[in-house]
Amino acid sequence: MLNQLVLVGRLARDPEIRILTDGRKVSDIVLAVQRGFKNMEGTYDTDFIKITVWEGLATATESYCVKGTMIAVKARIQTYKYELDEEKKLNMLEVIAERITFLSGTSKFEEKEEN
Repeated sequence: MLNQLVLVGRLARDPEIRILTDGRKVSDIVLAVQRGFKNMEGTYDTDFIKITVWEGLATATESYCVKGTMIAVKARIQTYKYELDEEKKLNMLEVIAERITFLSGTSKFEEKEEN
């Protein structure tokens, strides 16, 4: 069996790390991924995909990426159930990053030095 997803796109906003109560680091990044075909108006649509990034990957992404940085993400999809009330339950999908390759851009530190 295989659960693997590869996405290439640009960050839609700067990454921000949250520290959980147990001390683990997590970041939710949004990747803008252009579709490979044109719509009825003759333009390319873009999907904005939320990706959860944990621990060292979250730290590296926050250090080296800003909005607009192009990255490649190897990820997996996992599911969880979300209960709205006793009668309504949603099955949700979550994209979890396993590896990130930085394809463009400079680190935040280099960007600050240039200004």
